[in-house]
Amino acid sequence: MKDHQNPPQRFSNIWDALEDTPQEAANMRLRAKLMRTLCETIRAWELPQKEAAKRLGITQPRLNDVLNGKIDKFSLDALVNLSAAAKLEVDLCFQLPGSLEWAT
Repeated sequence: MKDHQNPPQRFSNIWDALEDTPQEAANMRLRAKLMRTLCETIRAWELPQKEAAKRLGITQPRLNDVLNGKIDKFSLDALVNLSAAAKLEVDLCFQLPGSLEWAT
């Protein structure tokens, strides 16, 4: 028998489902994007981890955490700093939900 009182929740992305607040989900979305791009960039260098870590100004174990996607070990600030060290330009884009009626 179907439970019509509690239909399954739908989320726009995985972080909305996993995190407790919209703020935490937004933070994780940004961190995930930064980490993914950072990993792709570092791998494209085709350098040994020791040299890649030196280029980024971090230890080899810390680089290993980045390459293994250990997102919980990195703040948004840390990922922005690593991206800058990797010569990546980081920018934010804001989207306002709905219309701009509140601005008039």
